Amino acid sequence: MGRLDGKVAFVTGAARGQGRSHALRLAQEGADIIAIDITGQIDSVPYAMSTPQDLEETVKQIEALDRRIVATKADVRDFDQVKVAVDDGVAQLGRLDIVAANAGIFSFGTLEELSETEFRDMIDVNLIGVWHAVKAAIPHIRAGGKGGSIILTSSTAGLEGMNNIGHYAAAKHGVVGLMRTLALELGPEFIRVNSVHPTSVNTDMIQNSATYALFAPDLPEAERTKETLGGRFQTMNVLPIPWVEPVDISNAVLWLASDESRYVTGITLPVDAGEQLK
Repeated sequence: MGRLDGKVAFVTGAARGQGRSHALRLAQEGADIIAIDITGQIDSVPYAMSTPQDLEETVKQIEALDRRIVATKADVRDFDQVKVAVDDGVAQLGRLDIVAANAGIFSFGTLEELSETEFRDMIDVNLIGVWHAVKAAIPHIRAGGKGGSIILTSSTAGLEGMNNIGHYAAAKHGVVGLMRTLALELGPEFIRVNSVHPTSVNTDMIQNSATYALFAPDLPEAERTKETLGGRFQTMNVLPIPWVEPVDISNAVLWLASDESRYVTGITLPVDAGEQLK
């Protein structure tokens, strides 16, 4: 038996990276999946974002586990798109128990230098998009009458200030405020709400030329590679690793989604290789 047998989970940003990993890990433990992703580009994001083919691959991998999945192209900045996707998923799968509000973007610049568009896009996706996901899901979780678990993806940048990503840190700090307030509002109905706070994760969000340039502006472009920059990422952590893997975050999400954490709500859970100690 799986830890999530008979349950349905809604995962945002599910086409690749952490989102796909979360969907797969929850499905491995018995959950059926409602998945959304923008599967397109936002102009202020300095790396290639997900594609329809990425979301199709997530569907294939979930179905290979003999689990059901309803996957929809939807932009978390648009509440109506999110609501339609969730409503349709629940109509097909019958219920909703778990939310993993994971969708997010990353870009760089000092707060003085950032354009209005860069700042607004960050808040719209990484904060308002999280609120949209939860807002669309709450009525369905409540209708089940058996409580549920909502997990919001923040960051170690949601617990401390960081140079060159002030808009990202602001959004991720905001996620903590959402989490704590939702935990208070929904706790009487046994709907638990928590946040996870990863250090750098080995996904396309950091494995791209723009991130490499930020961390190694002194190196020639040809030398800015995953291999040569691992050591620079490693300096952020206490454990001697440059980054964690998506499944490391997914395992934390799984625990928060499962009955093993049935009395855990309102916490900020770092999966950070000790970064917060520095």
